[in-house]
Order: sequence, then structure tokens, then C-alpha cells
Amino acid sequence: MKEKIHPELHDVKVHCACGNEFMTRSTKKELRVEICSNCHPFFTGKQRLMDTEGRVEKFNKKYAKKEVPAAAPEAAAETTEA
Repeated sequence: MKEKIHPELHDVKVHCACGNEFMTRSTKKELRVEICSNCHPFFTGKQRLMDTEGRVEKFNKKYAKKEVPAAAPEAAAETTEA
């Protein structure tokens, strides 16, 4: 590796808007973030699926498994025997 071309890494405390703090390494001396894994909806399980066009409903309707009535297979067997 070439010398004197790589940036210097610092141990940095990251401050989130939610109040969470954690340590990492960075070329910057201080990091402040708006959202972290502690408050992000995906990681906290509070994420909601926004579907304004009905695409999820359309998908579920199109690919939903159709239930076969219990009497249907018996009736089909009787017609093939006769």
C-alpha cells in the first residue's frame, strides 16, 4: 500500500436524534444521525406497509389459495366408477 494517502480513522461516538449513542470508527471526528437501528421503524417492528393503490390486496386476491370443498373429491370418484 502507498503511504500517506489513506485517511486517518478515529474512534467516534455516534449521537442519534432519539438519544441513542454508540461507538464506531470513522474518518470524521464526530457523527450525528437522525435515525439509527434503535429507532428505525424496520428494526423496531413498527413499520407499516403503505399501499394506496391496492397492489397488496390485488396480489393476495390473485394468488390466494382456493379451498376445495371436502365433498368434491368423493363426488368425482363416484362418477368415474359408474
